[in-house]
Amino acid sequence: MKRYALTFAGLVLALASQAQVSVKEPWVRATVPQQKATGAFMQLVSAQDAKLVEARSPVAGIVEIHEMAMVGDVMKMRAIPGLDLPAGKAVELKPGGYHVMLMDLKGQVKDGDTVPLTLVVEARDGKRQTLELKVPARPVSAASQKDMSQGGGHGHGGHGAMKH
Repeated sequence: MKRYALTFAGLVLALASQAQVSVKEPWVRATVPQQKATGAFMQLVSAQDAKLVEARSPVAGIVEIHEMAMVGDVMKMRAIPGLDLPAGKAVELKPGGYHVMLMDLKGQVKDGDTVPLTLVVEARDGKRQTLELKVPARPVSAASQKDMSQGGGHGHGGHGAMKH
């Protein structure tokens, strides 16, 4: 019986050492026909210090973790290698801030669609957790006025005036 107790204890410790990230309120911005890019947004909370290091989706040829920030009076967007997830702190991925960018879309993302999205989170010890999500698509009008005033209203269709 002791052997089983030790095995069980080892399993519990192994599970506890993983990042254990929860995802709240995920959504993807719906697109118009011919639009080639969009954003995915959500709230991430990790039980321990970790980092979002990768995102993928079969609906896009390229998926990156991005940040948007005002630099002077210009909104700039750029890919980042990872996004820190401090232990116990909610990290918002939202229009006008950090988000997952889906580019080279293989088709239109329509309001009500479900978009498969995989997130890879790396714990401080290097162990990775893969989160398989089914994310609902919402229309552009789903963005709040606050998001719009922070740059979310620019959309992700073609990065026109955005500087990377």
